[in-house]
Amino acid sequence: MKITVLGSGSWGYAIAVLLASKGYEVLLWTRDKELAKNLSEKKPHPFFKDIPVPEGLTWTTDLDKATFKRDMIVESVTSEGLRSVFSEVPKTNVTCPVVISSKGIEKETLLTLPEVLTDVLGGYAKGKVALLSGPSFAQEVIRGKPTSVVAASDNEEVMRFVARCFNTPTFRVYPNSDVVGVAFGGSVKNVIAVACGVSDGLKLGASARAALITRGLHEMRKLALSAGGRAETLNGLSGMGDLIATCSSTLSRNYSFGKLLSEGKTAEEALAQIGMVVEGAYTAYSVEMLARQKEVPLPITAAVYGLIYEHLSPMMALQSLMQREVKEEHL
Repeated sequence: MKITVLGSGSWGYAIAVLLASKGYEVLLWTRDKELAKNLSEKKPHPFFKDIPVPEGLTWTTDLDKATFKRDMIVESVTSEGLRSVFSEVPKTNVTCPVVISSKGIEKETLLTLPEVLTDVLGGYAKGKVALLSGPSFAQEVIRGKPTSVVAASDNEEVMRFVARCFNTPTFRVYPNSDVVGVAFGGSVKNVIAVACGVSDGLKLGASARAALITRGLHEMRKLALSAGGRAETLNGLSGMGDLIATCSSTLSRNYSFGKLLSEGKTAEEALAQIGMVVEGAYTAYSVEMLARQKEVPLPITAAVYGLIYEHLSPMMALQSLMQREVKEEHL
């Protein structure tokens, strides 16, 4: 089995190590020539200095080489970078399943990532696109901590193929045919995690965080249903499971980003301090615009959008939530 992983950040590298541990020939593509050189010399990845470079893992900075005659291509380049990277991939190279592991909604088009890939590749993407999503932190996956996720695709054969490829004794993969629900669960949960980080940063307590997670799940479900997703998907690993993990762990960049906002830092300052991609900061805009377009009210998302894009103070954002008209709870 010859597999390519596009993207050499923490998650891309964790996926590459996971797949290499199964004996697959894994080719990791990166734009960073210095990183490729260091890894080829068996120097540890800078994010995982205690993890040795596994056998069966090689590197390239050549995108054509990375995608030519592969059995599976796994994307891990961030939601913002997905279109630009695949625009450089020769379409005729896409002859195998393509697994999206990033989570988000494109800002300019408000398309989910499977829709972006189809938009870029056209007919070459038909029946090949899959999603890998669920509660999974790179720092835990690469160290073999028990993790459960879903592999979603409209194509049942691809869905089950991807699940088999990724499944290990510590990385459990459940097949799921609801691509829309999985895509929206992975996207919106990052926005809710920012809100939870703000709440915990303000020391509002466990009750407040529990309310944000519960009502956040409601927002995820409403938006997914409006696009044709299934409610039960949002109650599973790619919805509630991912939401709980992302909203309550310091391993979550989105949660950490929210805590920095609660300290009075601007979005730009918080992003600079984290030093890595924070998908929730990018996706908050997309989710809010999509909610307005579909006329689906998402108050927590609107508050996070206000914090990041309208310079709303954390306390003003809190007040905007707490002063809303109280209605009967419907989930």
